[in-house]
Parts: sequence; structure tokens; C-alpha cells
Amino acid sequence: MSQFDQKIDVAGLGKVAVLMGGASSEREVSLMSGGGVLQALRARGVDAHAFDPSQSDLSELKSHGYARCFIALHGRHGEDGTVQGALELLGIPYTGPGVMASAIAMDKIMTKRIWRFEGLPTPDWRLVASADETAQAFQALGAPMIVKPSREGSTLGLTKVTSIGQCQQAYQLAARFDPEVLCEQFIDGDETTCPVLGQGEGAQALPVIRIVAPEGNYDYQNKYFTDLTQYHCPSGLPEAEERAIQELVVRSFRTLGCRGWARADVMVRKSDRQPFLLEINTSPGMTGHSLVPLSARSAGISYEDLCLRILADASLDALQGRAQPQD
Repeated sequence: MSQFDQKIDVAGLGKVAVLMGGASSEREVSLMSGGGVLQALRARGVDAHAFDPSQSDLSELKSHGYARCFIALHGRHGEDGTVQGALELLGIPYTGPGVMASAIAMDKIMTKRIWRFEGLPTPDWRLVASADETAQAFQALGAPMIVKPSREGSTLGLTKVTSIGQCQQAYQLAARFDPEVLCEQFIDGDETTCPVLGQGEGAQALPVIRIVAPEGNYDYQNKYFTDLTQYHCPSGLPEAEERAIQELVVRSFRTLGCRGWARADVMVRKSDRQPFLLEINTSPGMTGHSLVPLSARSAGISYEDLCLRILADASLDALQGRAQPQD
């Protein structure tokens, strides 16, 4: 893990804003993530301050002298490229992927289209716009089927459909969060997730986490607010399977043009142990229940050092290998 042992000039990071809260449906989780990050950065001597974009105008970042931002926002206007675009215009480096990669990764359908085009395995799916189309998708994809909003996170609006009679209610729930609704073939097997740190050829996967949720129901409540879900890291999977998942996740990260950090969710089909990419999160949770810190700990990286390393990698699209304008 030598790549993660970089020396960081804490004083050189300058005044840092931890963006948290926001106006998305994941505000509550974002405040938890941001609070943890803020405490961790301060513990490492960073001049870090909380900044809630729903309470203060982003232009204040410039006028108040912030040198970089740690994005601990989740969901819309946090990891969908919009905040990233605003920070590009302000010229303030930020953590995580850039504008395009963030926007694509937030849209599960666009993500799956690109992965499929690049030959990366992802479950079959249908984009639907009505309850009738959801029923047609169920007939095409078979049972069980996952119905979820295309541009939402944290399993909000998700239903596991086992009979055609559930299609209308499942569609209506998902459509409350997003007019674009994704119907996805259910993969029966081990649920895993794997973070990536770095960029380009230097991107490296952290250890895989195997998730065992009560009755296989890894929903919003079991993600953030109960202690019933089991997270196995080390995963307990055969070494070759773990390595295959890590390689697939790094490929998925690079394919979308991600940088900094992200976490991809992968199902391993029970019948033949084939891994399938579900989605990639470009501003993963950093709460006490969150998985990137758990994986990092398994690799010998503390929560505080993880936050510091993510912050040190803050960048701008404008700095990615392009000639800079001369003064």
C-alpha cells in the first residue's frame, strides 16, 4: 500500500471547507458524514470549517478565502456534477471526481450504458416511464426485479419486486424520487462493495467488503440506522474472487473518468461466481456505519488519515493535463 503512504504538507492545504448538508433527500446522512470528516481533519491539524450550501451561497467560499473543499454532500446537487461545476468556476479544488464523471455516475442508466459499451458486466435493465412499462420489464427480466430511481442514492425509492402485482406500487415509489425509473435484473448471490483511491493508472482498490443484511434487505434503514447488517472485511471470499472484484471496480472507475475516490457496488452471482457492477458512488458516506472507512482500516489506514489523503488529492478538471493560461 505504498501508494497511500504519501507525505502531506498539512499547512499547505490552506483553509478548507467541508461541504455538508445540502438540500438533497440525503441531507441527514451528509451532515453525519461531514461532521466526521470535519472532526478528523481538525484532529490532523487542518484549518477546516463546516459549510452548508443550503444555508450559505457558494460564492462565499471565494470571499472567505477557502483554498479547497472536501465534498461530503450526497445525492443531488452534491455528487451529480453541479457543485463540482460551481467549484470549477470559482477555481477552488475539490475532492472526488470531476463534473462529467460525477454527472454520469449519479445517473445509473448512463453509467450502465457506458459500462455495457465497454464490455463491463452489469445486470440487464429497462428504463421505464409508467407502471405498465414496469410490468412489461418484469415479464422481460424475470423475478425478482429491482425497481429504483435512476438518479438517487442510499437505496431510496428501491423495491425488490417478486410478483407482477407489485409493479405499480414499486414504480410509483421510485417515480417520487426521479421521473427516470430503472428496472434491473436481480442478481442472486453475495453483495459486495469496494472503494478505489487515486487516479488513472495510479488508481488502486482497497479491500472488498461483503455485506450480509437482515433477510437480504440492505435498505436505507439497515444502511445507516441499525446494527443488524454485517460487514465482513476481510470479505472471506476466495482470494481470486476478491482480486477479480478489485480489478473490475478499478476498471469501472477509470472507464467513467473518476479521480480521487469512489466506491463501487458489485453482486457476485451464486450460480457461477460472476461479478456484476451495480453502481458507483462518487461521494461515498463517511459516517460511523460507512464502508470506505471500514475498508481503509483493513488496509491499515485510519479514518483521520483517509480523510487527509482524500483532501490532499483535491483537484479541478482544469488541472487535468491541460495547458494552463499564462498571466
